[in-house]
Amino acid sequence: MTLETILIVVFAVTVCGVIVFTVFRNKAIRRDGITAQASVIRIEESDISDSDGSSDSTYTYYVSYRTADGQTVEARLGNPPKDIHVGSVLRIQYLADKPEFVLPAKD
Repeated sequence: MTLETILIVVFAVTVCGVIVFTVFRNKAIRRDGITAQASVIRIEESDISDSDGSSDSTYTYYVSYRTADGQTVEARLGNPPKDIHVGSVLRIQYLADKPEFVLPAKD
């Protein structure tokens, strides 16, 4: 096996692991999550260029909220709804033991 093949396999396994972790974490948030009100505090834009030179923008949304025990948390919002902006208020779900992972609450 060449070094290139080994690196490709390691990369593929790592990507698959991240995907599986994210799916299980999101299911746990949906199943056991605590609901809270959050405010969008910032939106970060990143430009991604592909091999043919075209670029695309991606956006990362950050919210601030208070946990049930009164702790203020700033967290990245997974699966953000469309048409939100800084200052938007929305309901989120989080896990008590991992409040830095949040999803929009299902209504």
